[in-house]
Amino acid sequence: MASISLTKVIDKMKWENLTPEIDISKIKVTQPDINRPALQLAGYFEHFEATRLQIIGFVEYSYMTNLEEDVRTQIYEKLLNNPIPGIVFCRELYPDELFKEIAIKHGVPLLMSKKATSACMAEVIRWLNVKLAPCISVHGVLVDVYGEGVLITGESGIGKSEAALELVKRGHRLVTDDVVELRRVSDDTLIGSAPDITKHFIELRGIGIVDIKALFGASSVKDTQSIDLVIRLEDWDKDKEYDRLGLEEEYTEYLGNKVVCHNIPIRPGRNLAVICETAAVNHRQKKMGYNAAQELYKRVQNSLAQKRDDEE
Repeated sequence: MASISLTKVIDKMKWENLTPEIDISKIKVTQPDINRPALQLAGYFEHFEATRLQIIGFVEYSYMTNLEEDVRTQIYEKLLNNPIPGIVFCRELYPDELFKEIAIKHGVPLLMSKKATSACMAEVIRWLNVKLAPCISVHGVLVDVYGEGVLITGESGIGKSEAALELVKRGHRLVTDDVVELRRVSDDTLIGSAPDITKHFIELRGIGIVDIKALFGASSVKDTQSIDLVIRLEDWDKDKEYDRLGLEEEYTEYLGNKVVCHNIPIRPGRNLAVICETAAVNHRQKKMGYNAAQELYKRVQNSLAQKRDDEE
């Protein structure tokens, strides 16, 4: 199961740790969802998701302050005697001393955010969804071409890195070379990124390792990019039939998500960078409602219909 340390979450969200007495170095967050424990504060603990981060907003806070002291002790004990990775108080609200005392006893970290409750929830859910998303590594090159994430795959040595280098020279942005880490952040979205070790590096056979950021500047690289299109490079086979119209889309699948895929045959003299650029722009046009193959098909059909009418 994917997890992320609570320390990283605190640093990213800029939360204040209200319980420095508790050692949080080994606490992990494993759920991208959060919970607002309003029902639990009212005494209902059925189906309580204790492994999620708990967010306390103004409504929960005001309810807590109005509880009788004996009821408050009982509820706090029942709530905090769970494997909660952390409780976040929003709007710069601070827990009362009893809550803090019981939390320290049970080892539950208390945190404070300056943001409004809804904004805090939205930000942490979005970030955790990316960090805790299912992840695989694939062999390929990921480049941002005109805003479209183009994943170039193919056999080792076929020219993926050279194509990426030419695209960078033409003003596009490299995300990663050789190894692409893919994360499924939703049913429609795959995000690609580089492993920390190889970030911004390209390997060119005969030259070696090249630092793209150092050579071409910060505008030539990007940390993450959604995968919009896959271009699969393969050696030219004169006996194989290749799609020359593109009326029907082909797809490949990663982590259960389908992505449009083009199989591009490689032979000497073909400009891979221009082909990748054209494929990216054509894919963008299709998303905007224009399909060149369908337009050609309509013209042919209209031409045939016109000829039949003329013959009649």
